[in-house]
Amino acid sequence: MRALWQRLTKFDAFWCQNWHRRSSQYRLMQRGFAIISRLGDGIFWYGLIAFFVLFDGLDGTRAGLHMLATSVVVMALYKSLKHSTRRERPCNANIGIHAVVAPLDRYSFPSGHTMHAVAFSTVALFYYPHLAWLLVPLTLLIAASRVVLGLHYPSDVIVASGLGLGIGYGSLKLLA
Repeated sequence: MRALWQRLTKFDAFWCQNWHRRSSQYRLMQRGFAIISRLGDGIFWYGLIAFFVLFDGLDGTRAGLHMLATSVVVMALYKSLKHSTRRERPCNANIGIHAVVAPLDRYSFPSGHTMHAVAFSTVALFYYPHLAWLLVPLTLLIAASRVVLGLHYPSDVIVASGLGLGIGYGSLKLLA
């Protein structure tokens, strides 16, 4: 198992260094990813919930409460995994990557931004499928931003995407 983890870490470091090196040549692109990542801190998602509540009455309130309940589950799993795995962020792993923005905490696995974005989008798209044009690209950009900014390895984002999708989809199945 340890050998598998070491191979994954090598693979992750290679791709992380590659993305980071290429993006560092384009400061404007890094700034754009920093803004997208900041939106993933919660600003966009909680604004979207407020929008649903204000402009879609009871249906919007139902969707917003569902998203908030999903957030509680995501946060609990995210914190549990972060503290149990204790995987250092790429910017702290002495592999030649610096963080473009300050990390919110010390550990990288899994990406909380990505988990939340995927879970929120999954639930929001159940209620408002016509928002796919906005939510799908934003979610993908938030996930990519975490690697480009030197804060996460690709596997942090890939696993977080699966977990977020599972939590979002699982919460929808509970309603059925």
